Amino acid sequence: MALPDFKKTEQNKNAVPEWAKFMKGSDFISYSTTYQSKKYFGLFDYYVYPCEGTGDIRYYVYDPVKHGADPSEKYPMLMWLHGASNSLMGAGCIMCCGAEQFASSKYQQKMGGAYLLVPLANEERLENGSILGTWSEEYSKPIKAIYDKVCTEHSNNIGKKFVMGASSGGYFTWQLLEDYIGYFDGVIPIASGYLPSYELLDRISDSGIELIIAHGQKDELVPFNDCIAPHIEKLSTLRNCICFFPEWVYNGDGGIASVFYGFEMGQHCMINWIQNDLLFDDGTYVDERLPEGITGWIKEVCQKD
Repeated sequence: MALPDFKKTEQNKNAVPEWAKFMKGSDFISYSTTYQSKKYFGLFDYYVYPCEGTGDIRYYVYDPVKHGADPSEKYPMLMWLHGASNSLMGAGCIMCCGAEQFASSKYQQKMGGAYLLVPLANEERLENGSILGTWSEEYSKPIKAIYDKVCTEHSNNIGKKFVMGASSGGYFTWQLLEDYIGYFDGVIPIASGYLPSYELLDRISDSGIELIIAHGQKDELVPFNDCIAPHIEKLSTLRNCICFFPEWVYNGDGGIASVFYGFEMGQHCMINWIQNDLLFDDGTYVDERLPEGITGWIKEVCQKD
């Protein structure tokens, strides 16, 4: 798929999306997230994992103990998987994949502390804008190896294990879950164009994994009616699973999210709302099943036996 170079292209904040015709009453368009980005990059340490199959893999780690958390306690490990082209932004991928705000003192406090892991696929952009090298099955073993490596290095402090990803990262979240059923405790596939087979979904359900499956109904790039709607009945039967399928994806200011870089993708950017902790700026929760947002869900999963 051809994608714009987000480092060189400015967002058009005057574009009126096609979906605007469905807005009602006091609805308004919001063109920017309300949280401050590029603020916490310096809290992440940079590493490289040697890998012949995919090429050496870059990754970033936020260590809560290094930043003041109690060294005698255990903390969850949250791995965030980026969407297509995001690794080309280097450290900016920490923001795009959804991890950055979870390094803030506010979110760390709400979760009770957490390790954050952000691996980068070895992507490249062709002259026509197409992206090669994004997440695929060949990354499964090395990414699991990186996860294991970080857990081993911090073995005294790692508790439950989570993975979450959006768009192509959503696909790869499912891929890791399929390959390593029983390894992760909490999983959030977001705006994924892929779902496992019903047989695999049953195995995942029986494993006891906690799930949030998130997908906006007006997703511009991964159509909800094609990818999710035919499977809602099946997904609703999964144990320990919250199906979060909102009509609209919002920003913290309560506006319907629009992101236009030559094409509209605001409703596909569910990860921005996740990074806003699924709470509006006034503290109102988005979903009554998640009254404390994603941070509250993570803490709740960690407290279960």
